[in-house]
Amino acid sequence: MAKPILYSYFRSSASWRVRIALAYKGIDYDYKAVHLVKDGGEQHSDAYRELNPLSQVPTLVIDGLTLTQSLPIIEYLEETRPESPLLPKDPAARVQARRVAEAINSGIQPFQNLSTLNMVSEITGSEDKKTEWAKHFVAKGLRGVEDILKKTSGKFCIGDSVTMADVCLIPQLHHARRFGVDMAGFPIATRIEAECAKLEAFQKAHASKQPDCPEAS
Repeated sequence: MAKPILYSYFRSSASWRVRIALAYKGIDYDYKAVHLVKDGGEQHSDAYRELNPLSQVPTLVIDGLTLTQSLPIIEYLEETRPESPLLPKDPAARVQARRVAEAINSGIQPFQNLSTLNMVSEITGSEDKKTEWAKHFVAKGLRGVEDILKKTSGKFCIGDSVTMADVCLIPQLHHARRFGVDMAGFPIATRIEAECAKLEAFQKAHASKQPDCPEAS
């Protein structure tokens, strides 16, 4: 069986999620960088659009399949490689993990997407407005996530085991800081972040450790 290939951009939160899941499950893969800004964005090339018609990252080629969208990719990995699970066995806990993951995936991340921010800048005629926009919506969304975590968290987002929720939370907190969000209002989320930072899978998947990161060491 051919080694999986992950098409990724180091700072993409969706790619970051999949990198965490692959590392957590111990799945070796080849990394192919897709620069989202260079030359107007390599994701718009004809060759890449053959893989991903939406011109987005990540794309994971695995088991003879070409998979897109981070959460379905993680679900596929969970179903085909159940070792080191990222979803709890208990249905009540499982739905909470998906709830937090989806709150971030659909309730926060789209507001900070590069294409969204570029459109904000184009409409307003101001580069500053796109940062203001992202900061507002990311902070708003994280306040909701923090309230959920008050009821679901233990050591991690859902009790004391790593789940899909943590996989989504960590990249989002990184981007919150990029946009200047005051993190003092999210003590539970940042405590969980500190716990995840101790784990090798999260360390290996970090944006700064990717081969296409300008500061990669």
